[in-house]
Amino acid sequence: MRKIRGSAFVSLDGIIQAPGGPTEDPTGGFPHGGWLPQFFDEDVGAAIDAFFAGDYDLLLGRRTYDIFAAYWPYVGGEAAGIGEVFDRTGKDDGEAAAIDMGEAFTRARKYVLTRGNPDLGWSNSHRLGSLDELRAVRDGDGPDLLIQGSSTLYAALLAAGLLDQLTVMTFPVVLGTGKRLFGDGTPARALQVVEQTTTKSGATIVTYEPAGNVEHGWAGPQSTSEREQARQRAIAEDRW
Repeated sequence: MRKIRGSAFVSLDGIIQAPGGPTEDPTGGFPHGGWLPQFFDEDVGAAIDAFFAGDYDLLLGRRTYDIFAAYWPYVGGEAAGIGEVFDRTGKDDGEAAAIDMGEAFTRARKYVLTRGNPDLGWSNSHRLGSLDELRAVRDGDGPDLLIQGSSTLYAALLAAGLLDQLTVMTFPVVLGTGKRLFGDGTPARALQVVEQTTTKSGATIVTYEPAGNVEHGWAGPQSTSEREQARQRAIAEDRW
């Protein structure tokens, strides 16, 4: 059985929307498209290269598929890794890195999880209409399925027990508004850290795996003071 592994660029307040450019995803009037490049460094680049090393299939939401399909098929050739797109200062080098990733993404199978019927004209693209269909793909033979971006997927995958690993690259910026990594409908789940590092620009790169349900308990001794009892009565009566 293969794994589903995600990788996300996230602000300190959990925003995942449009890290790569001003016109990437302005949905909802998002004003901060392109917030990532100022924090990109060689360590972030190396982490992305490592994530996409080897064989893989892609798992994407419909909007991320649209973003990718409008860009990556139109760059071709062989060159460096995706991590150098932002890291290199020379225009030719950045273009070369994009060319290489364009070829890799075009070769890869692309599974699009969507209830609609979008244009999937990019080669090797396949529609998945449900989580059951995705589970059948994951349980079959083939390389791991990698997610980049696709904020709409994570809550559903976590709830269905289909997210095997998640690498969160958190950058020192607060955006205040936008799509979040875990939005509405996210179930309560515990995670365990399997790898972590901090980059020169202050980004933290942490890889998590599921660790079961959230357990509830007291962080210290429970108070039974009269004031605490009064507070609890106020909570119960919706006066707090």
